[in-house]
Amino acid sequence: MKVYLDNAATTRIDPRVLAKMKPYLTAEGGNASSIHVLGQAAYQDLFRAKKIVAKILNGEPENVVFTSGATESNNFIIKGVARANRSNKKDKIIISALEHPSVKEAAEELAREGFKVKVIPANKKGLIETAALKKIIDKRTILVSVMAVNNEIGTIQDIAALAKITQASGAYFHSDAVQAVPYLKLDVKKMGIDFLSLSAHKFYGPKGVGVAYLNRKIRIKPLLSGGGQEDGYRSGTYNLPGIMGLAFALELAYKERAVYLKKVKVLRDYFWQKISREISGLRVNGTMKERVPANLNVGFGSIEGEAILIDLSHQGVYVSTGSACSASDLRGSYVLKAISLEDYMLNSNIRFSLGRYNTRAEIDYTIKCLKRTVERLRSFSPIK
Repeated sequence: MKVYLDNAATTRIDPRVLAKMKPYLTAEGGNASSIHVLGQAAYQDLFRAKKIVAKILNGEPENVVFTSGATESNNFIIKGVARANRSNKKDKIIISALEHPSVKEAAEELAREGFKVKVIPANKKGLIETAALKKIIDKRTILVSVMAVNNEIGTIQDIAALAKITQASGAYFHSDAVQAVPYLKLDVKKMGIDFLSLSAHKFYGPKGVGVAYLNRKIRIKPLLSGGGQEDGYRSGTYNLPGIMGLAFALELAYKERAVYLKKVKVLRDYFWQKISREISGLRVNGTMKERVPANLNVGFGSIEGEAILIDLSHQGVYVSTGSACSASDLRGSYVLKAISLEDYMLNSNIRFSLGRYNTRAEIDYTIKCLKRTVERLRSFSPIK
């Protein structure tokens, strides 16, 4: 049996989404920037996709900018807003300690340019407290960036409360919402979000396409220069097949949200109840309360997470030790360090992330494999 439990890294494209994309890869392949009939028909489809995304976010279609994915969106927003709004009185950027590398490293690049970058600490549950933001925000702050849902431990942040504090201080608010679909009902107006990032492959859409939602009243410098697409915000030929796939996948995710949430929660809770009872010494990283129902990040204590991952992989079970973007980095997770996990525990964790296509039979098989793996690895571990 093959069991894929790494849905936070990427999801398998929904066949219905692929079918929606197919005409744009063949017969309806006009360039949406062309002025002939075929090109203008493509642009009309592009704008329909913008309207679908905007409706789900409760935003405006003209604020939807399509990118190659959330890494580009995050870089565009973090660097673009900082550089466009820098002045003698504004030179500070704030990010949380839990951010994805594409936010963290974009902020580090700005620090090398002379911006002051501050980090909001997380508590042991993996949550960013409003009091912590209040301590470091001031009138010099240009932008605050806090991810809606953490990619490693699945914790959900109180974005509306953090955005309210940010805007009261005269700063702008960005949220990397890549892991939030469809778990949160994203509403840029109610939540006070100025800028937001999405990536289609996290919700059963195609890879290589994402969204940067912009508040066009706020200045932002483009990351890419060239053809002037997206009103100059993002140059480059429109990836129309990907864009149509993204819009339809997002639409399906929220249309089928209730059924999906119930399914993954039942499977995850069943999985945790079984392994916590049948394998000793396990702990959940982060809170189980403010957490998306598809995520389970488990510490195994005396054995390396990498060894568990490889052993399970040979049995056909595919999991992760954390962020897919840092899978080649064997240092302990900075996210787990940020929630005060002890140093000796940093490399003994596995992220199980469930999805649309997982079944009870797959979970039972995973439990069987995991028990065998842990027993074998613990038998020759020097730490007992």
